[in-house]
Amino acid sequence: MSALMAAKHALRREMKRRVAALSPDEKRRQSRVLSQKVREAGGAKLFAHPKYVSSERVAVFLSMDDEVCTRDIIADLLGRGKSCFIPRYDGGGGSHMDMLRLHSLEDMDGLPLTSWNIPQPPDDDHSREEALSSGGLDLMLMPGLGFDRAGRRLGRGKGFYDAYLKRCSGHPRGKPYTLALAFKEQLCEEIPVDANDVLIDEVLSEEVQ
Repeated sequence: MSALMAAKHALRREMKRRVAALSPDEKRRQSRVLSQKVREAGGAKLFAHPKYVSSERVAVFLSMDDEVCTRDIIADLLGRGKSCFIPRYDGGGGSHMDMLRLHSLEDMDGLPLTSWNIPQPPDDDHSREEALSSGGLDLMLMPGLGFDRAGRRLGRGKGFYDAYLKRCSGHPRGKPYTLALAFKEQLCEEIPVDANDVLIDEVLSEEVQ
């Protein structure tokens, strides 16, 4: 194992430990703070963020227990009439991911669970619009295990988002603005990265920006 891989592996363990120490109530509290409609002094919250307000086509992850909860965000996106896209991950061991159109909360609640316990459209569902096969994306809300203020992101090691963002660069609309949603416990001084890691544009957390 290279020194970089070892450093990422150790940091993933540490980030998982930090988030596991948070109570469900604290995770819900921070998730609510991040999606406030009011811009507080020193830090824009998501629903008032200019990129969020102006974007028409938005990709958002369906959150797991160790991630900022996105259900209220999805409800807000749909309520504002924005086009909402969610991931379908390739479970075959590769790093391919598509972003498929979500139509409603009922649509989301009816999705089957993968082996990772993540809801997503099944492989044989070919009826949904894929973002890069049509109008591209304006904004992508990014998950991750850890983040730093320079835009470095620690993912889960599968490379889905890095690969997808590189595909976005070839779309006429270009790469979307990337905005990470983080618990404050996921913020680090510096995330180790290599040439395959795509930097994100901004990290949103409870801490003052």
